[in-house]
Amino acid sequence: MGIVNVTPDSFSDGGQHGTARSAIAHCECLLADGVDILDIGGESSRPGAQLLGEEDEWSRVAPVLAEAVKLGVPVSIDTYKPALMARALDLGVDIINDIQALRMPGALKAVSSHADAGVCLMHMRGDSSTMQALVDYGDVVTEVAAFLVDRARVLREAGVAAERIVLDPGYGFAKTTAQNFELLARLQELQGLGYPLLIGWSRKRAIGDVTGRPLDQRLAGSLAAALAAVARGARIVRVHDVAATVDALKVWHAAAGGA
Repeated sequence: MGIVNVTPDSFSDGGQHGTARSAIAHCECLLADGVDILDIGGESSRPGAQLLGEEDEWSRVAPVLAEAVKLGVPVSIDTYKPALMARALDLGVDIINDIQALRMPGALKAVSSHADAGVCLMHMRGDSSTMQALVDYGDVVTEVAAFLVDRARVLREAGVAAERIVLDPGYGFAKTTAQNFELLARLQELQGLGYPLLIGWSRKRAIGDVTGRPLDQRLAGSLAAALAAVARGARIVRVHDVAATVDALKVWHAAAGGA
């Protein structure tokens, strides 16, 4: 899953693809790099990010989504706002990637009313302004698993088929560096929940904390995290650096004997 941030303030690439023209060009580049899914977002979810109104967010992503759905790969919108979910699905978007796991009023209806829409449910606490203070877990893996199972249950009860659901532990969202790496080390416990796992480690602060590398030097760490996640059962890796990740996965796959 390739990240397309149509934002001025995302933690890693804010402003690089802030116009519709540059974001669409980036989608095309990611396609050439071997991307399987395009994930397009208009509001940054980094710690301390400013919240954005619905119309402002839609004005950023709508022209990009309209072109992306013509490119021949599944398209995801990264949003927690129900009105944007509905508009994006009506436009032909395939997947809702929601950091709030469809907890906003109306979000569940927006997804359940589109019989073919996929949905990614992510674990987090609070919002971008509060989440970094909400890290008091007894056992982070057990609590994340319980949350995700409960959200999947709510969707199933609303008529959303199991094969439409993907789970995301929410690396970097209301977790310390140690908690993030515990979630990675014990990822197979989440794999046992019965849903595919989506993993987002690309360029995140926890990688910088371990390597001592600044944001623009975290490619090697991001690749290592992606491979570690896939080795523990992840089915989708959400990344900025698609070409490098595709190459790393090809070599890892070949080294495993193609199994």
